[in-house]
Amino acid sequence: MSSNSKILITDDEKSIRNALREILEFESYSVLEAENGEQALSMIRNEAIDLVMLDIKMKGIDGIEVLGKIKELKPELPVIMISGHGTIKIAVEATKTGAFDFLEKPPDLNRLLISIRNALKSSELVKENRQIRSQLHGETFIIGKSPAIERIKQLIDKVAVSDSRVLITGENGTGKELVARALHKKSRRAGKKFVDVNCAAIPSELLESELFGHEKGAFTGATSRRIGKFEQATGGTLFLDEIGDMTAESQAKVLRALQENQIVRVGGSERIDVDVRVLSATNKDLQDEIDQGSFREDLFHRLNVIPIHLPPLRERRDDIPVLAQWFLNRLSEREIVFSGKTFSDEALLEMKSLDWPGNIRELQNVVERLALLSAEDEITKKDIQQLVVQKKKPNELLDKLIDVTDSFHEYKEEAERLFLLKKLEKYDWNVSATADAIDIQRSHIYNKMKKYEIER
Repeated sequence: MSSNSKILITDDEKSIRNALREILEFESYSVLEAENGEQALSMIRNEAIDLVMLDIKMKGIDGIEVLGKIKELKPELPVIMISGHGTIKIAVEATKTGAFDFLEKPPDLNRLLISIRNALKSSELVKENRQIRSQLHGETFIIGKSPAIERIKQLIDKVAVSDSRVLITGENGTGKELVARALHKKSRRAGKKFVDVNCAAIPSELLESELFGHEKGAFTGATSRRIGKFEQATGGTLFLDEIGDMTAESQAKVLRALQENQIVRVGGSERIDVDVRVLSATNKDLQDEIDQGSFREDLFHRLNVIPIHLPPLRERRDDIPVLAQWFLNRLSEREIVFSGKTFSDEALLEMKSLDWPGNIRELQNVVERLALLSAEDEITKKDIQQLVVQKKKPNELLDKLIDVTDSFHEYKEEAERLFLLKKLEKYDWNVSATADAIDIQRSHIYNKMKKYEIER
């Protein structure tokens, strides 16, 4: 816990703010002040704040509503509520909304300082625990509020507690491993190992050894016994990623292991019992692979007990702003970028209009690029147009416009902007030539360029 932690005091009474500031600065804390909820929320967005002291009764939005908004912006930021009209009902409501503690005015000095120290310590522990969990098990957050993602979250909750095998399908970058880790974390095996194998990344001649292990001398270079992934995952979860890239020989041996719950190491004869829950994933259509003779139908049915299909990002566009903001928050938490970095509403709308062929993985990389390379604290639509390059097929533009615009007026303006941009590019940004070609006055083009922020 840092002695110079930054604390935001939010109270519409200046005398209260002054009294609290004097106490906290004497204890070597750095202090900021806000006189209302709107000002406090703005500072929380733009400052690296460690703790908030928040009055309940204020002009404008009250403290409980501000608390709810803080928890949406930065869930781990501790908030201590203070009130001159404390009741058990208000205290309970504040606690349910996410307050760390509730103090009555004027707060007892010792109680105040203890509460602050505990809140800061608790916040640091939460961050440390999350970092450790991320290092040990990887991320398990599934971000999004679209109907498709909500259904997947519900399905994960329903099937995680069983040992049923799950086949996760979807394009590259849609988060298949994330779903597998979430299933493990919510299962009865959560305390045991999560072992993952990328079947596409391991040469076919080595995959069998990777999965089942080998005995010393089994082949040239096998200088000692090796324990395979099935044995390593005993009691826990084995995740077979890119299962569609497995050779026919390896498929047969995996099928036998699933049928018998036993494996034999390469070069060995001993049958070894294994107790694993197998989750698998692929970006291929395994039914097509079966039809082409590239994948065993009996193995498919063994793996596909519970199917979970992840939609591409272009089919859940409403999740794009949520994901983008989440990735940006993670960058600020890791102190890679300034904590006050934000997206403008126009920037988020522009991001929704893009296709994201690389899905969530591409979006994550783009957010990091924008956060590092955009010049201002707010990432703008112009930043995205300059720093994000995606190929768009001309015949898809109108469909995308329809998908991302909600009103006829908005559709017309965006179509006009695209039309003018294409024509300017066609005539090498010669305004006179463009005006003649599309039959409008040059002054109108200049006005439109200014309106739509079109620059060469």
